[in-house]
Amino acid sequence: MRLKFLWPGKTKSPELRGLQGFYEARIKSLAACDVIETREARGLEEKFADKIKDLEARGLEKHLGGAYVICLEDHGREMTSHEFARFLRGREKDSGKPLAFVVGGFLGLADSVAERADMRLSLSRMTFSHELARVLLLEQVYRALTIIGGRHYAK
Repeated sequence: MRLKFLWPGKTKSPELRGLQGFYEARIKSLAACDVIETREARGLEEKFADKIKDLEARGLEKHLGGAYVICLEDHGREMTSHEFARFLRGREKDSGKPLAFVVGGFLGLADSVAERADMRLSLSRMTFSHELARVLLLEQVYRALTIIGGRHYAK
């Protein structure tokens, strides 16, 4: 299974960056994995939200070619961890395409990226910061890979 994780900018919180690295290393022990941190739009006020999202979209879209794209969205499909593992296993069997998980920046994703999604995934009906969503996604992918591999992982 080939996995890509894409998002604009580096994770700024040192605590979350540490957790991100922890789960990234665990995933890499089970699957081919790349974390791609594209350029974050800076220097614009939030009132230019569409411009910010469009600038960030350009960087993200460069890495989506040939992949099955899964965008994180608050109104996306919700799954249990076991359902998510079955979904990943099914995607692995159905196509040789890499899975590209896309997390937006602090303003979310541009419509052009969201429309490119083959699937829209929600981690919860609750709202999380984009940096925390990155860590939660990595943890859930790691959990799914351990389920697929029949490995023990704490509940």
